[in-house]
Order: sequence, then structure tokens, then C-alpha cells
Amino acid sequence: MDSPKTISDMTASVSAVILAGGNSSRMKSNKALLPYRGELFIERINRQMSAIFRDVILVTNTPDLYRFLPCSAMPDIFPGMGSLAGIHAGLSNSKTPYIFAVACDMPHLNEVLIRHLIAKINGQDVVIPESESGLEPLHAIYGKGALTVMEEALSRGNRKIVSCCSRLMTTVIAREEVRKIDPVFLSFRNINTPEDYFLFRDEDNTQEKERYFR
Repeated sequence: MDSPKTISDMTASVSAVILAGGNSSRMKSNKALLPYRGELFIERINRQMSAIFRDVILVTNTPDLYRFLPCSAMPDIFPGMGSLAGIHAGLSNSKTPYIFAVACDMPHLNEVLIRHLIAKINGQDVVIPESESGLEPLHAIYGKGALTVMEEALSRGNRKIVSCCSRLMTTVIAREEVRKIDPVFLSFRNINTPEDYFLFRDEDNTQEKERYFR
């Protein structure tokens, strides 16, 4: 009788895909290259992913900007089609049957939560967490079985990741379950505007001072 797969075994079947293909139009600068705690956002996320996954893939249409990263980089197969195209490109090129896809502007990733998502893999196409804002498709697991539906959507000009999920075998990790690991859903906190970034940085500095003087 075969023994059940361990978390470590399941992690080996997943590659990390970091999405760095956005235009950052509201930020007016490249979000991936914003400094944070002595690193760039993209450096921090790559480091975190490398600690969990054997293979890390960066999806970007500007690879020259990221040659300092020790990971493979590849462009969109459907350029100009947003995050769904990035997930599709990463999944198409991964050597593993699953990927964990994450945006390049989410520096507070939680390893326990990521491993919890991996533990929920059981042959489905998508494992996606839910926060108070709804489903979090840029912090989710996708399987090779999702490629056909993604390609059909992209070919029709449909960029909506969640609409693809509704057509796939999807497991939703309910917000109550996520909250037990990440009580304030910090994992999904991202940066869209300069104001977001300054607030994010100020909040972080305040927390550091509170810990220091406690």
C-alpha cells in the first residue's frame, strides 16, 4: 500500500511563478523594483519563493530589467492580456504539474499559508484562497488542466482569471480558514499607487518602532 504524499512531496510538484508583466500605470513606476527592508519587492518575493520551491519562474516582457535575479524568465504567450496571460505563460512553461502564482507587489507572503494551499491539491485545476475582498487569484495554485480553458479565454480577449475558475475544478479556501493562518489577510496586501506605497512604508516603520520600544 502506497504511503500518502507528504507536504514536501507535494511541494516538489509545484513551481513558483512571479508575475512581473504589469504596466504599473497607477504607480507611474515599476512596482517590482520598489525598495522594501533593504531589498526590492521582486528580490524579497524571489527569496521567499526560493525557500519553498525548487523552481522559480519570472514572467515578464522586460527580462533585461531582472537579470540580477537567479531565476528563469519568460514572456507572455498572449502579450498585453494582463495577469491571466502571465499565469498561462508560467503554467505552460513549468516543468511541474502545478504552479503557485503570485504578483510582484505582495511582499508579505506567508509560508504557512502557501504550504496550506499546496496541501489542498488533490487533482483539481485551481486552489484559490478567499479574503474579505473576495477570491485572490494572484495568490493561488493552478494545474496544467487549466491551460485549455485559459487559452480559450485569452483567444476570445477575456482577461478575467475568476471567470476561468468558474469553468474549472476549483477548490476555494474560505476566508475563515485563511484567517486562522493570516488573521488580517496581510498576504494579499499589494501596492497600486504611490499613496499605497507611502502608507505601506509608514505603517511598517511604525510597527518596527513599536516593537523596538515595547
